[in-house]
Amino acid sequence: MNKHFLIYDKLVLFLYFFFILILPIWILLKKASFHLWNPFLSRATDSVALSAYSITFSLALLAVLINLLFGFVLAWILIRYKFKSQKILDSLIDLPFCLPTSVAGFTLTLVYGENGWIGQILNIWNIQVIFTKLGILVAMIFVSFPFVVRTLQPMIELIEKQMEEAAWSLGASDWLTFNKILIPTLLPAIFTGFTLAFSRAIGEFGSIVIISSNFAFKDLITPVLIFQCLEQYDYIGATIIGSVILILSLILLFIINIIQ
Repeated sequence: MNKHFLIYDKLVLFLYFFFILILPIWILLKKASFHLWNPFLSRATDSVALSAYSITFSLALLAVLINLLFGFVLAWILIRYKFKSQKILDSLIDLPFCLPTSVAGFTLTLVYGENGWIGQILNIWNIQVIFTKLGILVAMIFVSFPFVVRTLQPMIELIEKQMEEAAWSLGASDWLTFNKILIPTLLPAIFTGFTLAFSRAIGEFGSIVIISSNFAFKDLITPVLIFQCLEQYDYIGATIIGSVILILSLILLFIINIIQ
């Protein structure tokens, strides 16, 4: 009976995995293969598309690197220190998970707009966030930040403080202890957090379509470009650009997993 249950269990998992992940990707790539060579290459390497790829991946990478720095600090504080507002702060980290992305974009627009709380201060130094690449960066940081913190927290909690104390007692400096003990232990979690946050930032649409001007060669990202193609009933263009971003994302994730 256990063997039968195991077979059915595997079958259900396979079907779930197939219909949710494999089938949509296969259909997208198959549809794109109909327009291989001439249409595919010309649309995939179009100047507007290349600009969108560049903006999307570069800003997503920058957002994740910023999140890794501040996410590590916040995760460390939440695990190693106790303070009154700790639970409130810990709950706020999950806000991007449950907040609709369109609401997030509208909220960021209110905060960083010319009349917003932070926007008014930035205007003094002639720094504009809304309708610029900086606004896209802020949106990507906002939506991908929880992935870094929540990935690092369990691993930091597993690190015994006695290991650090032993290193200090042997004459190791704080930097040496951090570099030789903490970083090697946290490296798998760092790579996982990087992968999850990077994937989330690349695919963000709802908040960015509101906070950016969505002009080509200025601040147009790939998900918005695909949406614009669909609005113009350019299904071939949307399919080709979607296939390119899918292939590039899979290659990057594959490389990250190899390194990890």
